[in-house]
Amino acid sequence: MMTEFLAAAVAFPTVLFSVLVLIVLAYWLTVALVGMDFDAPVLPVSISLFVVITWFASLVGTVLTPENKLRYVVLAGALLVGALVTRIVLIPVKRWTRPEKPASRNDFVGRAAIVRTARVTEHYGQAEVTADDGGTAVVQVRAAQSTELTAGQTALIFDYDAEGEFFWVVDITTGG
Repeated sequence: MMTEFLAAAVAFPTVLFSVLVLIVLAYWLTVALVGMDFDAPVLPVSISLFVVITWFASLVGTVLTPENKLRYVVLAGALLVGALVTRIVLIPVKRWTRPEKPASRNDFVGRAAIVRTARVTEHYGQAEVTADDGGTAVVQVRAAQSTELTAGQTALIFDYDAEGEFFWVVDITTGG
């Protein structure tokens, strides 16, 4: 039984993937021993899964087709099976590892804010705004259209001035 397994593992086309499986095993052993950290875990996992699945498909194909004439068909079939199964298996993994969008000041545009200074004018003011994660931030704001807002009023943030590093707001109840 073991000799049949070894014979299939070193027969063409399985031998190609047997070498790759050894490389993958060496890589993951190095990761485990050295504690390497990588920023994109999907790529090494994807390649590893593809190699192992393709190796297994090739091994099964080699055992089931003893004729050497069909070995290139086994190679093509193993590559196809490896690609399809890897793609299916990685669907949930990609969802888990999707990078979060970095927070941006523009995320506050369109949100309501509570005025925290005595007044907000075209030249001065601060308001408190709530982020998506539930946290709050006190931000610099300026009133649009020569209107003044007072402490406690709710304002709508409608634009961000990157040069001045402040948000433009209007009274949410009157729209200006």
